[in-house]
Amino acid sequence: MKILITSDWYLPAVNGVVTSVKNLRRELEARGHEVRVLTLSQNRHSCRKDGVTCLGSVAAGLIYPGARLRTALAGKWVREIVEWGPDVVHSQCEFSTFFLARRIAEELDIPLVHTYHTVYEDYTHYFSPNVRFGKKAAAVFTRWAASHTDCLIAPTGKVRMLLQGYGVEKPIFVVPSGIDLRRFRDEPDPLRGAVLRASLDIPRERTVLVFVGRLAEEKRVDELLRFRANMGPGGVTLLLVGDGPDRKRLEGVAQGLGLAAPDVVFAGMVPAEQVADWYQLGDLFVSASTSETQGLTYAEALAAGVPVLCRADPCLLGVVRDGENGWQYHGEAEFRQRLEEFLAHPQRREALCRAARETGEEYSAQRFAERVESIYLEQIERGSLRRIPA
Repeated sequence: MKILITSDWYLPAVNGVVTSVKNLRRELEARGHEVRVLTLSQNRHSCRKDGVTCLGSVAAGLIYPGARLRTALAGKWVREIVEWGPDVVHSQCEFSTFFLARRIAEELDIPLVHTYHTVYEDYTHYFSPNVRFGKKAAAVFTRWAASHTDCLIAPTGKVRMLLQGYGVEKPIFVVPSGIDLRRFRDEPDPLRGAVLRASLDIPRERTVLVFVGRLAEEKRVDELLRFRANMGPGGVTLLLVGDGPDRKRLEGVAQGLGLAAPDVVFAGMVPAEQVADWYQLGDLFVSASTSETQGLTYAEALAAGVPVLCRADPCLLGVVRDGENGWQYHGEAEFRQRLEEFLAHPQRREALCRAARETGEEYSAQRFAERVESIYLEQIERGSLRRIPA
């Protein structure tokens, strides 16, 4: 097949959408398909290279952190894609490139498959001063976008239920986004881990709770800082890996709680190719977020062999299994109880890490591509049947 993937974000940006698109493209090409990507440039200039068409754009962070809006005329670039003749269009975002995905699919009379990555009602603080209005607007907008597709892909059952609650009537397939397991299959390198710890001034005897992700309000990192502060000094380091719009405020929160290194460490952004090493610095992966559609960082942590301790959320149903590969908590008391249970039984750590790795294997990019490929074929067949004269 010839497959066009559209996304407002792509390399060199780093987020869950980019990771999903990058892995999907690579695995579809490995299965013999020809894949092109239509996305937005990081500046006002448009270009095409190695099968990726980038359209000039400007930053629109007031709408959503990292968001960009297309400014360049797209006619020439869209015409090239139409002449290439894709068999299916797979859109990943609902804004700038979504309109072009619709235009191409309609002109060629081919299926438009759409993955719903973002639960906008959890991000109302970015675009609406009123939470209730923001949630209603998110539902209306989602119904409108879905009405222009042939089907939707939801990363989890949680997202499918949300879409159905919005009144979306198109078919919805649940397909967890895949991760590149090759980066996580190696056993931890003790020397590499020791060097990283030393560079962060984390004492060797410390238990490390690692969070990897964007430092943004919806990730609820405040909660992790509060929990760590209530433990008192020593024993445990909260390692925050990543950057984002909320970092400066969170550093202030940590200071206000009396937290400083090595009780809390803000590591900042790390190279993607090294992220497995940073996960493996942690004894437990922790997260307080309830805004995830899937949460690729959970799957990555598990694939790296790191058990998780995270706030309970429907997106983790069947993923985090209490006492087997980690725990889900409902409040601070349960968080402390699970952490103490983990620390009190070091002999169980090997079994937890082994189960974590086994869970991570379920989210391979290969399996992800196979499932998406079958949806493409089904939608193409449905379209062909629809065009047969009565």
